[in-house]
Amino acid sequence: MAQDMSNKIFSNNNYLIFDIINELQQIIISINDNIINNKISNIIVKLNLIINDNKKNTELITNKISKLQNQLNNNMNILHKDNQEIKYNSGKYIGQVVNGIREGKGIYYWNTGEIYEGEWKNDKMEGKGIKHFQNGNIYEGYWRNDQQNGRGIFHWSNGTIYEGTFRNNLFHGKGILYWADGTREMGDFRNEKRIGKHVTLTTNGDVKIKNY
Repeated sequence: MAQDMSNKIFSNNNYLIFDIINELQQIIISINDNIINNKISNIIVKLNLIINDNKKNTELITNKISKLQNQLNNNMNILHKDNQEIKYNSGKYIGQVVNGIREGKGIYYWNTGEIYEGEWKNDKMEGKGIKHFQNGNIYEGYWRNDQQNGRGIFHWSNGTIYEGTFRNNLFHGKGILYWADGTREMGDFRNEKRIGKHVTLTTNGDVKIKNY
């Protein structure tokens, strides 16, 4: 049914139908036969019905598009109005607010210079976000209950990078350490302590394996 409707709506070549009607009208003028003329008249009636149907379909589509556009504009206005500024003793928040609490997307500016930009839930950092720390370190990844939880990347200001999973702000699970000198270390962590087998690849291509 959906395919039939699609074909009906988009077969809106009315100019071709008008050409056919004009040609049929010329035939009527040149032929003096009531039976043929009646058949041609019936064809013209059917063609006019198609034209009217196409006009209705076109109007229907236009109305639907207009309604969708209006709905989109309304949603954008609502989102814009949801962006509020709330001041705290430790800094200020600019973003979406639901029932007076931080919910959705927003930015928190600490008085210390730290910044978090990302998702919030129930007044806490939760979801995906990025935080710039006062000492120049950066964490980008997932949060839960105001803490780094889930997959993320931690950049130290000295160039060292950890990429892997976190639990309550600590490395926890599988991860890779990219040291500032180019060395890479892969392995498992538990509460930021190395466990199991760790493989280190040095810049000169040496591979070192160590069990913890």
